[in-house]
Amino acid sequence: MRILLSLWLSAALLSAQDFTAKAGAYVDSWVRDGHFSGTVLVAKDGKPLLRKGWGMANREWNIPNAPDTRFRLGSITKQFTAAAILKLAEEGKLSLQDPVGKYYTDAPATWEKITIHHLLNHTSGIVSYTGLPGFFQKESMIARKPAEIVKLTQDKPLEFEPGSKMKYNNSGYILLGCVIEKVSGMAYDEYLKKSLFEPLGLKDTGYDWNQAIIARRASGYLPDGKNAPYLDMSLPYAAGSLYSTVDDLAVWAAALESGKVVSKENYAKMTTPYLNNYGYGLVMEKIENHDVVGHGGGINGFNTSLIRAGGDGLTVAVLANQNGPAADRIGKDLVALYLGKDVKPRPVLTEVKLPAAKLDSVAGQYELRPGFVLKVWREGEQLMTQATGQGKLAIQASADDQFFSTRVDARITFQRGPDGKVTQLTLHQGGREMVGKRIGD
Repeated sequence: MRILLSLWLSAALLSAQDFTAKAGAYVDSWVRDGHFSGTVLVAKDGKPLLRKGWGMANREWNIPNAPDTRFRLGSITKQFTAAAILKLAEEGKLSLQDPVGKYYTDAPATWEKITIHHLLNHTSGIVSYTGLPGFFQKESMIARKPAEIVKLTQDKPLEFEPGSKMKYNNSGYILLGCVIEKVSGMAYDEYLKKSLFEPLGLKDTGYDWNQAIIARRASGYLPDGKNAPYLDMSLPYAAGSLYSTVDDLAVWAAALESGKVVSKENYAKMTTPYLNNYGYGLVMEKIENHDVVGHGGGINGFNTSLIRAGGDGLTVAVLANQNGPAADRIGKDLVALYLGKDVKPRPVLTEVKLPAAKLDSVAGQYELRPGFVLKVWREGEQLMTQATGQGKLAIQASADDQFFSTRVDARITFQRGPDGKVTQLTLHQGGREMVGKRIGD
């Protein structure tokens, strides 16, 4: 029996080592292509299988990312806000069925039917302030108090009857922050610190104020490596203002599931898929037929992913200080790899030069969906693309009719008919494929 147990433990260790090697090689391939800079943690029952930083936390000072680097979380913040609301409910200080007007006294009459429950799961119908035309271009550098943020959209008509539909809504979570402050008598960041961070020992988690001196805080970058534009951090507030590390997030995810943050009954409410598989600050999904809960985040210069596969004792945290789809893809693919899927590193794409005639043969307009067209044309020896409402982007050939971008995670394959003329293209991006028929010729 002792020999069998020894052999079993050896096999398990080899399996863990194999996962670590494969997972590291997979992340390496994103870094190689210039699409990922950040930190990754994969933990099984609290023990790290992969815990490593890639790229630079600050490119101007050549400071590398590390497991203790602090990153802006973006919308991962929402699960902390939801948990804070539920703690207040457990203390008898509010009910999830309370109308929002009970706590936000400037609520218009059209909000009469909107409850805290609707805010938590994005079914309120309120217009999201981040969806206002030109918001990030015109408003994102202006400091505002929470009530001033709400006022940006509170007089606009509801987009639908409360509870009838789900539409992701940052304004709803700004209102939840207002509720927390009203009920607790404390500022949002102070309440989270006292009620969530300190009891769990989350010393590397807090509100990412621009003015604060925050040790080991990463700088944020655009997909092309340039500095991300300034965002006043009063604006994300309870919808996306926190910073953390992969280690703190792993502690948080396990504690939340175990009942150490809110009761297991309330955690069940957080993980109930109401509409569009959204609960309270958490999204329910299946990866390799295993139930997982999690959330991603995107904010100027940062993209993030936190996934908990509780039945498997697995937590995956991916924090990137470079905008792009890498954090989401890496997080999901590492869960799938652990669960047995053969996840391979990204293929190496080498640029080849094609003659002008071959580039001209793929030029044209391709409709990916009604009203959304990808235009393709040649400028000198370079093939260019531009999607409706977006800037132009150069793409490089890897073979005849196969192209890729060095700036974003995208590949294009052109398909030809029996006569040799291009009839359509397939856009491979973000783990999805979109077919665009050639139009206008």
